[in-house]
Amino acid sequence: CSFCAQMLAMVSLPFYLQTVLGRSEVETGLLLTPWPLATMVMAPLAGYLIERVHAGLLGALGLFIMAAGLFSLVLLPASPADINIIWPMILCGAGFGLFQSPNNHTIITSAPRERSGGASGMLGTARLLGQSSGAALVALMLNQFGDNGTHVSLMAAAILAVIAACISGLRITQPRSRA
Repeated sequence: CSFCAQMLAMVSLPFYLQTVLGRSEVETGLLLTPWPLATMVMAPLAGYLIERVHAGLLGALGLFIMAAGLFSLVLLPASPADINIIWPMILCGAGFGLFQSPNNHTIITSAPRERSGGASGMLGTARLLGQSSGAALVALMLNQFGDNGTHVSLMAAAILAVIAACISGLRITQPRSRA
């Protein structure tokens, strides 16, 4: 769900920013930049926190933050100021970064050492399946809803992020993975 939500947003946002909000290609690129930058800043912090906070809690918190950013993008006014786009993008990136490192750590370390390659392959497969599904859903939404498809895609991304956060939160009752 999380990777599908991420790709729903990342593929639909350029269409939203250019077609719906009338931003140029350069403006669109600059407005998208806070997401990966926030992920880059948050991921090492999440890696540090994994030794102190349960991965399920970090993942759930991160995905709820990402969902808050996505819902904020859905609720943007017709002519938002740049800062009103930038802050939700930062939330999305920071939330995804807070989720991704602990999630990856948990998956890789939960497998026996001799099976870590298989665990890594499963992680990659799940990531690509989610991302491919998200991109395909954007195409479907744009086909079904025209320019409104970007808004529908962002709403779907936000809902999927909430679902993923709830699923991640279910891991809190499980014992911590070994490091």
